[in-house]
Amino acid sequence: MTEGDAGVKVSGAPAAKPTIELPGGDPPTALHSSDLAEGDGPAAQRGATVTTHYVGVSWLTGRQFDSSWDRGKPLSFGLGRVIEGWQEGIPGMRPGGRRLLVIPPAMAYGAQSPSPDIAASDTLVFVIDLVAAA
Repeated sequence: MTEGDAGVKVSGAPAAKPTIELPGGDPPTALHSSDLAEGDGPAAQRGATVTTHYVGVSWLTGRQFDSSWDRGKPLSFGLGRVIEGWQEGIPGMRPGGRRLLVIPPAMAYGAQSPSPDIAASDTLVFVIDLVAAA
């Protein structure tokens, strides 16, 4: 088990679905980013198209709200088309790397609730494995 920023604990090897354990208490109010495993190759740049495996957990409930591993395939997208926490938190990652992001509401969905599994003003916790960047 690895402990990242904000006291979040992550277990599981890179390239396998991780388990996330939250510390409880109030969430951080700024973006927290921790590399849990370093990758190699060219780093993802701002605005790049990336392919990732990830799992997302609500700080408020401690429950998973999304996982590419559960869908059985990684997700590809342009970094300009996702929440600000991913736009700021993924650049610099290298393929094969694993990063923990703790994203405050202002860099996620703010006061909106985009789904029943994410509350308004929720802090989101992601563990992201970068598969590729272009």
